[in-house]
Amino acid sequence: MLARMIVGIAGDKNGGERGVASAINSRAAAVKQETQVKSLEEKLAYGLKVFGEIMGEDKAAGLRAASESTGFGSDISRLAINYAFADVWGDDKLERKQRSLVTLGILIASRQTLELKNHVRIAVRNGLSARELEGVLIQALPYAGFPAVASATTAVLETLRELGIDTTTRTSEERGLL
Repeated sequence: MLARMIVGIAGDKNGGERGVASAINSRAAAVKQETQVKSLEEKLAYGLKVFGEIMGEDKAAGLRAASESTGFGSDISRLAINYAFADVWGDDKLERKQRSLVTLGILIASRQTLELKNHVRIAVRNGLSARELEGVLIQALPYAGFPAVASATTAVLETLRELGIDTTTRTSEERGLL
């Protein structure tokens, strides 16, 4: 590398400054690229670790396989791992239980019931009780409205049943109210 820099200086008609700068910039770009590749691999591994902690190792293995494939959705899987799990869920500004509370509220308000079911599982894994989940629904009511909370209540109850936490409470649909 030094030899190339010296040749660059000797061959530069403007006193060698551009040759040195060019060589230094080229090396800096190569180091930056090597660091980015390493940090992207580390970030992917960290994101999968976080995902495994909140969703379980079997689901993490499935997400890893999806991200390593070349099929439809593989890029989305990698983005989810790197952004949602490494950057957001892996950040230390909030505890995971707090993150679950925020996420549940957003999903209720945006009526994303399928994703809400995933996050109810995560919330339970993060320590939220059925009583606290009901509190989230009540807290969302004046802000998201009755229809959004009614749909969310069904999703929460179905997930609690699946987890074996509440197997007796009937949904509004089951009671003929919706």
